[in-house]
Amino acid sequence: MKRVFLLVCLFCMTATASFAQEKKSYTLEDVIPGGNNYFNLVPKNIPGLQWWGDVCVRTDVDDIRQIDNRTGEETVLVTLKEVNEALQNGEKPYKLLAPIKPLHTLQGASLPWENRNLLMFSDYVGDEEKSESYVFFYDFIQKKLTNMFRIQEANATNLDFCKENGYLAYTAGDHLYIANHGDFSTAVSPHPTGVKEIDNDIVYGQAVHRNEFGIYKGTFWSPKGNCLAFYRMDQSMVTAYPQVNTTTRIATLEPDKYPMAGMTSHKVTVGVYHIQSGKTIYLQAGDPTDRYFTNISWSPDEKSIYVIELNRDQNHSQLVRYNAETGAKEAMLFEETHPKYVEPQHPIVFLPWDSNQFIYWSQRDGFHHLYLYNKEGQLIKQLTQGDWLVQDILGFNTARKEMIIASTEISPLQTNIFSLNVKTGKRTLLGQQDGTHSARLSASGTYLIDNFTSFNVPREISILPTNGKTGVNLLTATDPMKEQYNLPEITLGTIKAADGKTDLYYRLIKPVNFDPNKKYPAIIYVYGGPHAQLIHNNRFYDARGWDLYMAQKGYVMLTVDSRGSDNRGLEFENCTFRQLGVEEMKDQVEGAKFLQSLPYVNADKIGVHGWSFGGFMTTNLMLTYPEIFKVGVAGGPVIDWQYYEVMYGERYMDTPQTNPEGYKNSNLKLKAGNLKGRLEVIIGGADPTCVPQHSYTFLRACIDAGTHPDFFVYPEDGHNMMGRDRVHLHEHITRYFEDHLK
Repeated sequence: MKRVFLLVCLFCMTATASFAQEKKSYTLEDVIPGGNNYFNLVPKNIPGLQWWGDVCVRTDVDDIRQIDNRTGEETVLVTLKEVNEALQNGEKPYKLLAPIKPLHTLQGASLPWENRNLLMFSDYVGDEEKSESYVFFYDFIQKKLTNMFRIQEANATNLDFCKENGYLAYTAGDHLYIANHGDFSTAVSPHPTGVKEIDNDIVYGQAVHRNEFGIYKGTFWSPKGNCLAFYRMDQSMVTAYPQVNTTTRIATLEPDKYPMAGMTSHKVTVGVYHIQSGKTIYLQAGDPTDRYFTNISWSPDEKSIYVIELNRDQNHSQLVRYNAETGAKEAMLFEETHPKYVEPQHPIVFLPWDSNQFIYWSQRDGFHHLYLYNKEGQLIKQLTQGDWLVQDILGFNTARKEMIIASTEISPLQTNIFSLNVKTGKRTLLGQQDGTHSARLSASGTYLIDNFTSFNVPREISILPTNGKTGVNLLTATDPMKEQYNLPEITLGTIKAADGKTDLYYRLIKPVNFDPNKKYPAIIYVYGGPHAQLIHNNRFYDARGWDLYMAQKGYVMLTVDSRGSDNRGLEFENCTFRQLGVEEMKDQVEGAKFLQSLPYVNADKIGVHGWSFGGFMTTNLMLTYPEIFKVGVAGGPVIDWQYYEVMYGERYMDTPQTNPEGYKNSNLKLKAGNLKGRLEVIIGGADPTCVPQHSYTFLRACIDAGTHPDFFVYPEDGHNMMGRDRVHLHEHITRYFEDHLK
């Protein structure tokens, strides 16, 4: 009897332990951004890490802490209570007519000056009915406000602060302003007319050329803060695309200036505003018609401005120097040509220890590398070379005459950080060899904050010296998803491209609770276009939450980075030139063949899903290879490249006038009759990137051809669904595959 009792107890203990270790299933709320539990399952981070000169600080809700670069120990620098005391009761630089609202967090504060004890943050003044945004500067040693100014216009965007002069440039509507003290801003652009239709024609201080060529901003402070260069974009000649707002009682037009391939594009000029005189001059670049003005840089002495100019064919670039005082063109330093395209993406960068030399980026040898020139445009030497890319210049260590770069030298699946000796060319790895690294450099370049993740490391954050020595670890995070949930097996491998020689990386996800004796349906998640890569050595090999969710639903999930995608060099990318959707599709078919070769995949149940360029690929694969792909969901797809924008479209396809055959072959409306499987097209109703016309005309073509795609619209959404719409989107996509592929 005693023996039986002990056996029962042992069984109960084992069952209890087993139950305790059993992991949960996850929902879309857990794995999709916008889901109720998503952010609870992301590996822990340290928000608010930044540099105060060479001092690492952490801005948090209740305080700002200084972190010792060698030990990682934290000490409180300033508290929220102290700041609020100064805001509420302290002396103000000038009188306010309304009270300052209590500040609720210091997470948004910064310490812009390495040699001054000043915090910079924004807050609101006024009551609930009317409040206005102010920028404050707080001395945390003297515990008082030293300056404040109002951002005069509502809905200000594109804030660009200059620490050299303490001025803030910003845009409101289509106009450019500068603020630095008091309640009134200086209008750099001409005074607003108040007529929206007219104002929209001329845009100041914003990114131009639809954010191509590495352009992400429209204002550029000079090194000493005496001048502000800015873009002026005249789009009066561009046809207004008739986007529709359906939230009004009667739907209203909200036109968007959208230059389509082969049509009239906008005209851009570069202005220079001089702070002291208040005068603006414009660079004398000549007629801006059918030209792109990219990658603006200042000379260290503020006397010159450098612009990389590109022709509309995008096969001829010039580095041009202009006089910043007069706007006169001083010299064309050098030029680059390519039979397919030249694509400048980075401004030149002057060496901080030698104002006569600068760094220039080029793909002239087939990969993005760095070249050292003198200011007269004479090549001194190539600084980096090899079958890998330099992705970023983080800054310089002037004392060691080194630059700190990010590159794919170790693997095209990774970003690693190196110091590069400008004189010798020697590169030293900073941080771990494994994984994908993101780093911020201190003011002198002697330290960096390294945030990295890999397939095996959810997240590590360290402070590293840039001399290559060991640093201090601030965080080694665990992965809540791995701890709490039953996850699928994820593997990384290569297959051959359709050319039979090029290796392509793939990510394969097996179903949760995989049974090798079963036959599973499979889905290929695809993008395939330029400047995108879906597989990296980071968490889950870059698999999205939806990929994991579908694996839990019993699907094999495959992604292949085909030729045409990013980080593999110019030849790998531009093999698709003038024929988008041909070589990329061939490679995705090789991925499908790989799936069909797996004994546990049902070869008759292969689906495909992608967004944007991936939506184009999904639709194209469904129409071109209906015998392989049985179900597809195409999000925000390009259907006809003549409806896409000038800059991107013409780089890869030329114009419809010069490449009619290429545009015809990629026009999916002409293939509408080939649809045999189930295809759903999903768009945002106000998509400004792949305008709704793509999908509407495709539906018309399908009706005329007698085929039956499905269609779903997210009203008022843009090119991507965000927040709760994003969760709904992936539930909808899941239902479609569950209904038609399983």
